[in-house]
Amino acid sequence: MADEKIPVELIKRTLISKGKILTFYDDEVRVNGNVTHWDLIHHDGAAAVLPVTDDGKILMVRQYRHALGRFTLEIPAGKLDSPDEEKIECARRELEEETGYRAGEIRPLINVNTTVAFCDEFIGIFLATKLQKTKQHLDEDEDINVEAWELKDLMKKIFALEITDSKTIAAIMSYAALLNEEK
Repeated sequence: MADEKIPVELIKRTLISKGKILTFYDDEVRVNGNVTHWDLIHHDGAAAVLPVTDDGKILMVRQYRHALGRFTLEIPAGKLDSPDEEKIECARRELEEETGYRAGEIRPLINVNTTVAFCDEFIGIFLATKLQKTKQHLDEDEDINVEAWELKDLMKKIFALEITDSKTIAAIMSYAALLNEEK
């Protein structure tokens, strides 16, 4: 696929708005000889972590998500402090900040582009094991409860349409597949 011709030519990118997390652009592009405008949302990237306790439970965070107007059950995650920050370091930091645990071992699990139609957000997701209890370090605008779950119960919540967060679903399903491979 490396020699595949890209069917879109970027003519001009116009900054519309820059927020704390996202930058909005209007891209003027040529597609099949026609000129049109596409929205683009830029995100510097993020990391997430699936923390597994020694007894096999998965630590999840329950927090209010304003965009959805409800609480969600998710894996710990957060944005990179800078575009150059290593995703594994961000994952380590977010794990401790949000759950109050530090990973004795951490390794890549899966990568996710969250919304490919209009956003370039890329999340590196890691598997954390050999957890050591420390202390939660929440930001002033965070209210996060940590819950320990069995994998089978999280899978049920996914298929009952109760967990809808894409990074969380990808992480849980990848972990379940990894465990199945190791059998």
